[in-house]
Amino acid sequence: MNRQGVELKWLLFGMFLGSIGNSFVWPLTTIYIHDQLHESLTVSGIVLLFYSGANVVGSYISGMLFDRANPRKLMIGGTLLATIVMAIMIFFNGWPIYGILLTVIGFFNGWIITMVNSFATRSGRDGRYVFNMLYFANNLGMVIGTTIVGPLYQYADGNVSPMFLITTILYTMFSLVVIFFFKDSQQTAAKAEDEEDKETKPINIKLPQANLWINWIFFIALVVIWTMYEQWASNLSVFMTDQGISMTKYSLLWTLNGILIVIFQLGITWLNRWVNRPYMQVLVGMFTIGFSFVLLLYAHSYSWFVAAMVVLTIGEATALPTMPAIVNSLSPVAVKGKYQGILNAFSSLGKAIGPLFGGLMIEATSYHILFIICAISIFVMELIVVFVIKVKRAKAVEY
Repeated sequence: MNRQGVELKWLLFGMFLGSIGNSFVWPLTTIYIHDQLHESLTVSGIVLLFYSGANVVGSYISGMLFDRANPRKLMIGGTLLATIVMAIMIFFNGWPIYGILLTVIGFFNGWIITMVNSFATRSGRDGRYVFNMLYFANNLGMVIGTTIVGPLYQYADGNVSPMFLITTILYTMFSLVVIFFFKDSQQTAAKAEDEEDKETKPINIKLPQANLWINWIFFIALVVIWTMYEQWASNLSVFMTDQGISMTKYSLLWTLNGILIVIFQLGITWLNRWVNRPYMQVLVGMFTIGFSFVLLLYAHSYSWFVAAMVVLTIGEATALPTMPAIVNSLSPVAVKGKYQGILNAFSSLGKAIGPLFGGLMIEATSYHILFIICAISIFVMELIVVFVIKVKRAKAVEY
């Protein structure tokens, strides 16, 4: 049992349920708006911009409140309200109500994910292990969800109501897990590891300059990474279907992504027992994510998309769970929730910008120009990250 009164297994189970639910929503958004609601890719991008923009707000607010209020009550409120919105979308999923309700879901998803990550920072276990396991649970859920959603969407002939029904059931289960297994945490501040931290308001805690530099360069890098990564989750579905590749095969790419992440996460968790080089993991991961877009330049058959997805997944599994673990290690106990909230907010900002950025670039130029810009942007960002780590890491303080 950790300081928050939540066992790690329940955090993982909650993340697992939420992931399955979300995987019934996000892979379909662009193609549903484009093909069924007959809106342009730019409009799809705007909807996802609002969705992820609301996600940014939810992440930031919940991260700030986690350090100051009762996280259990905040978590219960978030999961219950998200469940209600999902239930409404079973019956109301036309245009424009779909975009409006999806934005509300974005707020609560940001809220919930930040809460789970913030609970995880005080699990009493090694941060890399905890965040690797959360990423593992998230992607295990995605494997199950994406395996089902493509065929189900085709079987339902473009009707998304069955997907939202399943998601509502899963979020109801998630809410029950929170209600019964997330205990009260009134003594969060009083249980801080450092006696000075428990007397200090989170807002007054100041990080060493080196810690701030590293944290913020990671936040900025996550905006760039997710802006580009979102092309896979949004515009690539249209790119592939335009080439005669079915929606089922597109969803199977995400099934492959999830299976590989599960395998890679288990391997990385095992390897971390002997190798402690988290910054190198981030750099290798960033390079590999960028290289996946280089492969997309040559993708004219399904096998090339599979190869590019494998490369993308190696980078994703290596870098993305390691960055919150490093931010956690560089943040004092009393403000861990705050910095996890900022990290999730910046990730969501990239997810918000990505689909709209991609849609505008495709309409102005082409998919291939978009892929080139994605690759170059990530490689340049990696050089900046390397420079900041090289200059500041020696002066950073770990908590």
